Amino acid sequence: MLTLAKEIHTIRELEIPDGIEIKLEGKRIKIKGPKGELERDFSQIKDLTLRLENKKLIAETFFANTKKKAVVGTVIAHVKNMITGVTKGYRYKLKIIYSHYPISVKRDGNKLIISNFIGEKSPRIANIMSGVNIKVQGNDIIVEGIDLEKVGQTAANIELATKITEFDRRKFMDGIYIYGREVIA
Repeated sequence: MLTLAKEIHTIRELEIPDGIEIKLEGKRIKIKGPKGELERDFSQIKDLTLRLENKKLIAETFFANTKKKAVVGTVIAHVKNMITGVTKGYRYKLKIIYSHYPISVKRDGNKLIISNFIGEKSPRIANIMSGVNIKVQGNDIIVEGIDLEKVGQTAANIELATKITEFDRRKFMDGIYIYGREVIA
C-alpha cells in the first residue's frame, strides 16, 4: 500500500508592507490600507494557525499532507490579494460589441440594465456586488474595486447576462466581453 509522506511542519510567511494595518482575531483577518478595509474569515479551515510576528503574517500547519500544504499557500495568496486591493485596487475592462442591434447599458442601484440586446424587448439584468464601482464610457465598461473576488464576480455577471445560447456564436457576436484585467497603479 502506498502512503504519502507527511511534512512535520509547513510554514509560509508574508511580509506586511508599510502603511498596512492588520488585525488578527483567531482566524479572522482585517486589513486596513489607504483605499479601504477588507475582512476575511478563514475559520472553516481546520489545522491552520495564523499569527503576527515582526511585521510578518505567518500561516502554519503541522503533519501536513498535500492538501493541507496547498491550503496554507492559498491563505497566503488570499491575504496578498487583500493587501494589493487596499493599497492599489483592481480594474476589469469590458467591451460592448454589437453588429445587429445597438445595446444600451445603464446602472440602476446595484443592478446593471442591458437594453435592446439582440432586439429583445425586455432588458437583461446583471447584479453588481457591494463595494464595486462601475463606469460606462461609450462602448467600454470599467469595473473597479478593492476586493478582487467581488470585482471579478461583477465582471463575470455582466458577461454572463449577455450570453447567447440560441444563435450561432460565429455569426451573432453581440455581447459584453471581458478584455482586460489589471491592478490599478
